[in-house]
Amino acid sequence: MTTTIADLLVGEKGIIEDIPFDSVPLKLLEMGCLPGKEVELLQIAPFKDPLYIKVNGSHLAIRKETAVLIKITKIKNLCDILKS
Repeated sequence: MTTTIADLLVGEKGIIEDIPFDSVPLKLLEMGCLPGKEVELLQIAPFKDPLYIKVNGSHLAIRKETAVLIKITKIKNLCDILKS
């Protein structure tokens, strides 16, 4: 199931599948937010923007408008597997 970082719930993880390199800030790419990397949503700000994520060992705050551009595949955790 392909989705975006903005669709994750706190604590959920995913693997980055696609990033529009011309639309996301270069600093985000330099920090390791690249295809194939695992990303975890750590926290959401009170007004749903920005999102606080962990990627490539770095903790980053990204705007929701950027998060909706980064496509991921969710990683199922053990609880999700047991429910299905």
